Amino acid sequence: MNIVLVVFDSWRKDCAGAYGSPTWGKVHTPNFERFAEESLVMTRAFPETLPTLPARRAMYAGRRVYPFHNGDFRLHGDFVGAPGWGPIPEEQPTLAELLSASHYRTALISDVYHMFKPSKNFWRGFHQWTFLRGQEIDMARSGPRLTQEEIDYWLPRELQEEQYVRFIQRCITNIRDRTREEDYFAPRVLREAALWLEQNRDADRFFLTVESFDPHEPWLVPEYYRRMYVEEEGRENVLSFYRDVSDLDQKLLARTRANYSGEVTMCDRWFGFFMEKLRTMGLLDNTMVILTSDHGHSIGDRDYMGKQGYPSAPEVYDIPLMIRFPGAEHAGASSDQFVQHHDIAAVILEAAGVEPPAEIEGISFLDSAISGKAGKRDHVTVGWGSAVTVINDRWWLNCKVDGTGVLLYDLKEAEPFAKNVAAENAEAVNELFALAKADAAGGFPEWILKLARSQKDAPGCSDLAARA
Repeated sequence: MNIVLVVFDSWRKDCAGAYGSPTWGKVHTPNFERFAEESLVMTRAFPETLPTLPARRAMYAGRRVYPFHNGDFRLHGDFVGAPGWGPIPEEQPTLAELLSASHYRTALISDVYHMFKPSKNFWRGFHQWTFLRGQEIDMARSGPRLTQEEIDYWLPRELQEEQYVRFIQRCITNIRDRTREEDYFAPRVLREAALWLEQNRDADRFFLTVESFDPHEPWLVPEYYRRMYVEEEGRENVLSFYRDVSDLDQKLLARTRANYSGEVTMCDRWFGFFMEKLRTMGLLDNTMVILTSDHGHSIGDRDYMGKQGYPSAPEVYDIPLMIRFPGAEHAGASSDQFVQHHDIAAVILEAAGVEPPAEIEGISFLDSAISGKAGKRDHVTVGWGSAVTVINDRWWLNCKVDGTGVLLYDLKEAEPFAKNVAAENAEAVNELFALAKADAAGGFPEWILKLARSQKDAPGCSDLAARA
């Protein structure tokens, strides 16, 4: 069969329709919801490591990145605060390489500029890779600096710190000539992916990876998408500030959420366009489509805006994962077994009939999920820098890899994250941390332990790394 993998960056699970709604209200996603109705829906899917590039290393190679044994890129990385922020290790074969060797035609269509930075190699093994430039601070365009009037429009005065001004300068410079919805990034990515389908009709079988950086910040959308959520005119904000926002003007917070929601809806519309191309070309009867995200994003949840490894939170760590089988077989099925990003590689190899390398650590879950059986995991371990999160049926543990800064939440409670219950559940803490150490094959690298000892507040990432 053909296989398509579609990844939307920073797409929250509760903004995917089939999984409910965020605290601020329903996000309009008719195409995602239709896709869910035709798919196997996984309800407990999590990253393996975070943020952007470590997550994709796990997806593309089916190997664990945690606990970052080969992840120290601090001397030459562009995000030195994010362990694992580097290329896929050369000794690890990628999905594209394995499928290309098995006579699949492979392609990557993406605007995730981090994947294409110097020394990165995420296009390894693809017969064609297309990089659509201009997202975020990609140095895609030069030109005049924004006027103060333009900065005041995009960035509230009280938030005009130097780093945010530089950020918005670059973002807006990259999109100055954008006049139509089709010129926005998600439409460009999905249209280019649809064009690839047309241009490769002769392929006997193909593996297409579609990577959209949207709905990642900056949340720049046509006005009519924002108006679906907030009609009232007011001050604009399209950025995330990676800090406590309990004192943020509530109208500004609502505007920010409306921009994010609007961007999700725009992604939904163009995903529908892409799916219609598959349908029109008669490919849905012999193509598996996997739809997921790398992580979500906090937008005022628990008074925080951004994403971080400590404290970890479900709006960032809980991800959507849906699989549409050829002919919509198994439509309406769902599974609550624990799965992670590196399992996606195992699923794809199984579906393609390709023997996985012995070193692959991902576990295919197709048979057990379809049959309603229990999965092979009784917990997941998610790494982010010097922080680790362990989740099982009952508990959510988050701490630093040296065992300090322990946060324990009881998932059986009505509001699990309202109270840290570590002090009264020492036995559970010890059991869960033992799992974290056991999953850290070879133990924690000394440099990660040293990093943990040096970080006091948010040991998952620096402000820059968090923006990835």
